[in-house]
Amino acid sequence: FRQILAKRHTQAMETQYADLQDQAMQLDELIRTALAGQAALLTQCPNNSLGNQLKMVARMIGLRNVLGVSRQVFFVRLGGFDTHADQLAFHSQLLSTLALALKAFEDAMAELGTTSAVTTFTTSEFGRTLGSNGSGSDHGWGGNQMVIGGAVRGRDLYGAWPSLIVDGADDVGRGRIIPTTAVEQM
Repeated sequence: FRQILAKRHTQAMETQYADLQDQAMQLDELIRTALAGQAALLTQCPNNSLGNQLKMVARMIGLRNVLGVSRQVFFVRLGGFDTHADQLAFHSQLLSTLALALKAFEDAMAELGTTSAVTTFTTSEFGRTLGSNGSGSDHGWGGNQMVIGGAVRGRDLYGAWPSLIVDGADDVGRGRIIPTTAVEQM
């Protein structure tokens, strides 16, 4: 692959692609080497997809000085919220997974001494309708989001709390509530 990238390219797009691939491979090697030399975190993270993702984020934050970065942005994912049936059981499990992983991540930030320098937040445009479809609910819009970190002035709610009454003032039809604060505003 390196030989292909090193080949002289006549097209500007090929040259740019080869340069970006080379930079990515160099960065990959730098990160792999830095991670291999890094002391293990003492904080125990849940051994699940979200816990493992946040553990890697914590490790990358721990390498910020070695990598020479002052601002890092990471995205992690927790799927499974598209529950049309058995919603109560699945939703409580998902929230438990989220809570345990976020707690471990905050503990890792304390261990790294970065609590006031790291802000974690959830975001999703996905929501559920107010009304039941029998054992769950259908797709809706918006929902509550969390913002967590040592620099966050907490216990505030932003946006207007909607009326959670089917066919009420904030229901635009079929139990769908339009949020007052868009995901993009987060």
